[in-house]
Amino acid sequence: MYAIVEIAGHQFKVEKDQKVFVNRLATEEGKKVDFDNVLLIGDGDNTTLGAPAIDGALVSAKVLRHLKGDKVIVFKKKRRKGYRVKNGHRQSLSEIVIESITASGAKKAAPKKEAKKVEAKAAAPKKETKKTEAKSDVKVEEGTQDLSKMTVAELREMAKAKGIEGISSMKKAELIAALS
Repeated sequence: MYAIVEIAGHQFKVEKDQKVFVNRLATEEGKKVDFDNVLLIGDGDNTTLGAPAIDGALVSAKVLRHLKGDKVIVFKKKRRKGYRVKNGHRQSLSEIVIESITASGAKKAAPKKEAKKVEAKAAAPKKETKKTEAKSDVKVEEGTQDLSKMTVAELREMAKAKGIEGISSMKKAELIAALS
């Protein structure tokens, strides 16, 4: 049985008891890690393909150790210019061993939490825009608001409401002077 699973942004074809080097995971050595973003599971003649991931599929692994990869030399040169730069890089890696591949019965908890956060963030700006619109209406009526803290777009809306002409070519300072 094998599975294609997404681990730390990369896709790997894994089997049970296989050791894999992946980008550094934020898990301590010796701890167990579960990956629920399984894209494909193959078991002999049966192949299950996700769209994009298989619901209920889970790959369990154990972090063996954290290490650094081989050194890669990055040399840059521009001919006839005297420009030469030599840099090195060692990638941070984690060595994991695949303990089990489960085709069904696992629950996805993390994506649901992220979806709620995204909805809350999407709803928040709408409320703020309504508040700013309401505040701008109050500002026009009161006339005591500090105009220098407002954006040019808000100032143009206020000028348009008062009937001031030529606001499209005015700068922020000119708009403040016209509204005062």
